[in-house]
Amino acid sequence: MQGGEIRTERKQKGFTLIELLIIIGIIGILFAVILVAVDPARRFAEARNAVRRQDVRDVVEAVLEYMKDNRNTFPKNIDALATSYQMLGTATTGCNATACAGIPVESLTAACSDLTSDLVETYLAEIPMDPNTGTAENTRYAINKTSGNRIEVIACDSELGVTTIRAKR
Repeated sequence: MQGGEIRTERKQKGFTLIELLIIIGIIGILFAVILVAVDPARRFAEARNAVRRQDVRDVVEAVLEYMKDNRNTFPKNIDALATSYQMLGTATTGCNATACAGIPVESLTAACSDLTSDLVETYLAEIPMDPNTGTAENTRYAINKTSGNRIEVIACDSELGVTTIRAKR
């Protein structure tokens, strides 16, 4: 110390701007890696397929319960032809406009099969609709009474390469 000068050194606590930018960059890279690893689009598609699997089972079970309660008679809007499928819904035309999970368009009837009056409230809360493409008019679920008097329900718009989601009893 010269001439009575007092020197004090202060150490500053904290991060420099460069250190903060490096940390933010690392966090950004980790976030991007996690997003790619998790793949939310795939997870949503898997969830929609799970909903479709449950919906086709629910419709089959509802029809079987209806038949049990009504002396083995099918709901009135299911036709007796094993070669024709009906889209579930309220539309009276256009239900054969697009293919359904490998069912040829010519096997689909023009009018949808409206099972609301037979199944809703007693056996189902509502007629299920495809979680991605379904509407009340055309649910994108098809139903068929097979030649062996079984009920088959098919989800038309499965995702992720799943060829057919169906239930038959």
